[in-house]
Amino acid sequence: MLKLEAVRTRYGPIEALRGIDLTISKGEIVSLIGSNGAGKSTCLMTISGVLKPSSGRIELHGEDIAVLPPHRIVERGVSQAPEGRRIFPRLTVKENLEMGAFPGRGSFPEQIENVFRLFPILKERSRQYGGTLSGGEQQMLAIGRALMARPEILLLDEPSLGLAPIMVSRIFRTIEEINREGMTVLLVEQNARAALRLSHRGYVLESGAITLQGSSEALLGNEKVKQAYLGE
Repeated sequence: MLKLEAVRTRYGPIEALRGIDLTISKGEIVSLIGSNGAGKSTCLMTISGVLKPSSGRIELHGEDIAVLPPHRIVERGVSQAPEGRRIFPRLTVKENLEMGAFPGRGSFPEQIENVFRLFPILKERSRQYGGTLSGGEQQMLAIGRALMARPEILLLDEPSLGLAPIMVSRIFRTIEEINREGMTVLLVEQNARAALRLSHRGYVLESGAITLQGSSEALLGNEKVKQAYLGE
């Protein structure tokens, strides 16, 4: 479904992604784990078209989307909930969700009801300004806004960052639920243990290069992963 081939991305003279290969099949949850500065967010931003690769291909259903602007990539079915949520604080919850629906993929009333089904608290807060929500509610809104575009693949960047454990569990249960309903997910997450338990497969990114990949079960049992990312 989504395939990265020898993708390199630069910030001026600094090469943040160093020829990475990554494949995601339809219906999978795939985790991308690594330390701060490893290039995880850069990878998602490159897939989304916010950053342009200096070389390599990014294929969605065989089409090279690396040449497209970000809004065209969203129209093709790739949607991202970015690190730090980046909701519109001076817009209401409903207005934030309306912003996510700009590609016009499907029925707006149907989509917003689906988001409210996944996150009932957002329906209660629909007229409230985004900036007045709690951190967990803002994360729900960021994911809901991404879902409003009716994506085929959802990119999630650090959805648990800064949240209380009970809210992290709720967010992860929702990710699992939307995956059961058919959504393909690429998950970037500092909480490597939780991410691998949730996902089907995973990749380890170190200094811009993929150093390990495999089933989540295999990575959870890998001694290097245990020592570096699981605190064992």
